[in-house]
Amino acid sequence: MRHRNKVNRLGKPADQRRALLRSLTTSLLLHGTITTTKTRAKVVRSEVDRMITLAKDGSLAARRQAAAYLYDPKLVKSLFEDAPDRYGDRSGGYTRVIRTVRRRGDNAEMAVLELV
Repeated sequence: MRHRNKVNRLGKPADQRRALLRSLTTSLLLHGTITTTKTRAKVVRSEVDRMITLAKDGSLAARRQAAAYLYDPKLVKSLFEDAPDRYGDRSGGYTRVIRTVRRRGDNAEMAVLELV
């Protein structure tokens, strides 16, 4: 039985899904906002929240976990410097998903994912 084991697979194998989530997370933290499909935005939201929570912790172990996940080492350094000041009073919910117009080619629901 697979009760309570739901993982949104995004139509990809596990390795491709992990790489997609890593790249979207890195892009969001680097640029502050990205445009993607609504489903991907909802999945990436939890990964970004996890990275910001690690940055708020600030320990060496947390820094190593973030460095292993994110693609840009300079981004890890800036994230760990800025996150405690920017998100110190928040206990979660560091991102916002705003739905936009549907994509022209396949009518997929699109969304803008941005940092709060």
